[in-house]
Amino acid sequence: MRIFLVSLHVIVSGILIGIVLLQKGKGADIGAAFGGASQTVFGPRGTQSVLSKVTTTAAVIFMITSLSLALSSSHRSSVMENLKQDQAAPAVPLAPPAPVQAPTPTK
Repeated sequence: MRIFLVSLHVIVSGILIGIVLLQKGKGADIGAAFGGASQTVFGPRGTQSVLSKVTTTAAVIFMITSLSLALSSSHRSSVMENLKQDQAAPAVPLAPPAPVQAPTPTK
């Protein structure tokens, strides 16, 4: 199930990126507004296009898969929790460093 969710999440995120890049932003009309364009910049929007409906659907699926993956990963146990105490590496005390002798001058 987790593999299916991850696969769906990756596919939907790729689709969402592509759809958003295809859309024309709201700010694209601002430059045309000063040139005498007939559309208003901040006026009412018309009906949603097919592209914006697909974007909304992909965003909802992306959010649902994100929440599902977050919840499923929070319930997974850690590998370290299953490790027994006797299997752990024994603690070995470190030896003090060896003293360094000064080099003797040669003649």
